[in-house]
Amino acid sequence: MAQDRVLTVPNLLSFLRLAGVPLFLWLLLGPKADLLALVVLVVSGLTDWLDGKLARLLNQYSRLGALLDPAVDRLYTLATLFAFLVREILPWWVVAALVLRDVAVSVSLLLVRRAGYAPPEVNYIGKAATFNLMYGFPLLLLAQGDSTAAEIARPFAYAFVAWGGALFLWSGLLYVVQVVMGLRADRIGTAGAASA
Repeated sequence: MAQDRVLTVPNLLSFLRLAGVPLFLWLLLGPKADLLALVVLVVSGLTDWLDGKLARLLNQYSRLGALLDPAVDRLYTLATLFAFLVREILPWWVVAALVLRDVAVSVSLLLVRRAGYAPPEVNYIGKAATFNLMYGFPLLLLAQGDSTAAEIARPFAYAFVAWGGALFLWSGLLYVVQVVMGLRADRIGTAGAASA
């Protein structure tokens, strides 16, 4: 069960990841230091994995961690999409589809909370999508240029991003449908109880 603790090792790692978001964006858009940006992204992925492991190992679950960890994941995803759009690494329609998916899920989450319910559990499709994108984005960054490493990384980058993007959209659709069906069932149940 989540506690109200703030100063935990997993939370400190999440704050470290959060501090890396503006650095990551600056590296990509300012000096275009792709290799350093890639290092920041890899460190973020490692600390994301590590904070979950440490939360279980040290029994340092917290409400803040439960909110902060996925929020930082989303910030990295949005920052990456924004930078890739500005640098024309990804076409606008791919970025728009992924951002609109996040907006739809966020609106669904607000509706569920407003109705007084906990949000649906994160499904395995969403986890698989995040996994693929976490590999795809760094590979896509590595694929820029004409080096041998870029040539080798390019097909893997496109495969991970395409598969991850498709799963990301699918998981968002499933989430929205689940929320709509749940709220509709609640309304029908409430109307039936009121008429009884």
